[in-house]
Amino acid sequence: MHPLRHLVALVTLLALAVTAACAQPADEDQLRDGRRSGSAPADGTGPGQDSLAWESCGSGAECATLDVPVDHDRPDGDTLTLSIARVPAGGERIGALFVNPGGPGGTATDFAVGLAYGLPREITDRFDIVGVDPRGLGASDIDCGGDIAELYGVDPSPDSAAEVDTLLSVSEDYVDGCEQAAGDLLPHLGTRQVARDIDAVRAAMGDEQLNYLGYSYGTAIGQALLEVAPERVRAMVLDGVLELGPTGPELAVAQAKGFERAFDSFAADCDADPSCPLAPDAAGAVEELIVRVEREPIPASPRDLGPGELAIGLAMPLYSERMWPTLARSIDDALDGDGTGLVRSADQYIGLADFDIYFAVNCIDFEWPDDPRELLAIGEDAAGVAPRFGEAIVNDYVRCPMWPATGEPLEPVDGAGGPPVIVVSTRNDPATPYEAGVEVAERLVEGRLVTYEGEGHGIVAQGVACVDDIVARYLVDLDVPPGDTTCAP
Repeated sequence: MHPLRHLVALVTLLALAVTAACAQPADEDQLRDGRRSGSAPADGTGPGQDSLAWESCGSGAECATLDVPVDHDRPDGDTLTLSIARVPAGGERIGALFVNPGGPGGTATDFAVGLAYGLPREITDRFDIVGVDPRGLGASDIDCGGDIAELYGVDPSPDSAAEVDTLLSVSEDYVDGCEQAAGDLLPHLGTRQVARDIDAVRAAMGDEQLNYLGYSYGTAIGQALLEVAPERVRAMVLDGVLELGPTGPELAVAQAKGFERAFDSFAADCDADPSCPLAPDAAGAVEELIVRVEREPIPASPRDLGPGELAIGLAMPLYSERMWPTLARSIDDALDGDGTGLVRSADQYIGLADFDIYFAVNCIDFEWPDDPRELLAIGEDAAGVAPRFGEAIVNDYVRCPMWPATGEPLEPVDGAGGPPVIVVSTRNDPATPYEAGVEVAERLVEGRLVTYEGEGHGIVAQGVACVDDIVARYLVDLDVPPGDTTCAP
């Protein structure tokens, strides 16, 4: 049922779109022509021979493709094609800053172009902002053929044998479609292969080292880069961190707790505001709505609001404090008989990522039970610690025990042989709990934790000067904070 998954940072795309719209963009001619201006810096990370065939693709960006092995351990085997986009550095180029918005299933090419107008000018003057669509997206897109709205329209917290059968049957049909569409490729869509793809693009661009900024699931890609090619990483920033090592169900339960905390913050803020339509009892209003929807769908457009849509519609706006007023109005409207606002929030989430890749990656990257009913039992238990979100979030992964490709779970990474890493973690992040950032920063040989005392999922390039200044000084000058740092809203 409920997606608000532990790997998703894609709401960052929405926040960055707002930031970019308000920012003064660099002159496009400067972005287009400035990449080769200036000489390579003294640290030896400047460009060598770039073998990619870049072509203008709008908004000051350039696009290219690169063929890479389907299995990097068999370099002479079959290949697939990666889609790549960059906005060239506006001044004296240090190198490429590879970026990823999360997901899995987020389109890094589109994200890189938008992010280039949201990052501090100090960064975009010195780095090409580069997005490489993870394998299975872009030029190598897979299509399982399923209706994602239908998949998430099923009740994610079944309370009868018939509802369990429906959830399992719809999930099995979806997994069968994935096997038919991309069975031979499915074993090779994991994050380690994605990291090696990025390193291959670095080599094709002629750079000795790469720089990396990843959000949410993008932080898993970053950690995988530290595993497979630590010496080829010059600098790395991880924002909204996914901890590697726990099982899939453990991560899902931790995320559910994060959404409960975020909801409590939303409810407290609403209750303290007389203008909030749910005051003085936002939590009670939501409980009433959940009961109503379980009894009968609420009319809405383009389809009625059922338990599946409600679960996503409630969670989606919790990714960013900016969306709290919309959430309150949508809940109030639903209680008045119009669920359109919450269905719109659910569809906004569904439209942000490619869910075929979402499941293909998650089901390989983490350890899951062999029996889907065992996962449903874990989801039922999760309701005890996260009553609004636990069962929905855990049960979203019921596809993984059915998945036809063998898993290759990601292991914890210590970053030995790599550079110092800036780990940014937001105190009330719903999707990747704050504690995960603390754990990863402590595990890394040279991790530096930047705590943002605020709300939301992902904060770099969203206008918080304290965070952005630390990131800019680090990426440009390799100025590493002497210890952990705290930034306030």
